[in-house]
Amino acid sequence: MGPYCIWSPCLAKILPCIKCSLHLCSDARNLTLDPNTAHPNLCLSERNRKAMHVREKQPYPGHPERFDWQPQVLCRESLTGRCYWEVEWSTRMWVEIAVTYKGTRYKGADNDFLFSRNARSWVLKCSRYSYLAYHNNQMTNIPASSPSNRVGVYLDVSAGTLSFYSVSDTHTLTHLHTFNTTFTEPLYAGFLLQSDCSVSLCEI
Repeated sequence: MGPYCIWSPCLAKILPCIKCSLHLCSDARNLTLDPNTAHPNLCLSERNRKAMHVREKQPYPGHPERFDWQPQVLCRESLTGRCYWEVEWSTRMWVEIAVTYKGTRYKGADNDFLFSRNARSWVLKCSRYSYLAYHNNQMTNIPASSPSNRVGVYLDVSAGTLSFYSVSDTHTLTHLHTFNTTFTEPLYAGFLLQSDCSVSLCEI
């Protein structure tokens, strides 16, 4: 057995991180939140790069694309080709980091409106204790000894892959989960925030 055979399991674990790192410079996207979609309990700040779930409803004007029941918000920019972005989150409960079709329904209390419950969204659900991957109300538990509060998201539309990474303080990327599918409509980043939670889109 040569060295390659001995080390191949380790290489298999780090190759997704290497692949993502190689694309960071060319595929990094700086996204902004779309105020027209923000639920009234989500306060946007920092030039629409941060959202916080607050108790006081914000005086947003009416808009057909505003989430009126679930505390969700979409980003303004559509996602095409290959894209990488990072999100920092803080939570007492949990947040959802999603990629979704723009046609996701905005109005009503049905649980199907949640990113994690519908077939039009792909989600990483984050808490202080665990990560969960969701699509169409199907859950995958992701083992993690100590979840990082920074997540990298890598989307390759033509390849049909969406990958989530834990990002450490030293910017080491650890692969968490990859969805494999065929994307058929324009895609947007989105977030769901429970009470006293926040998400920030990072500058890369």
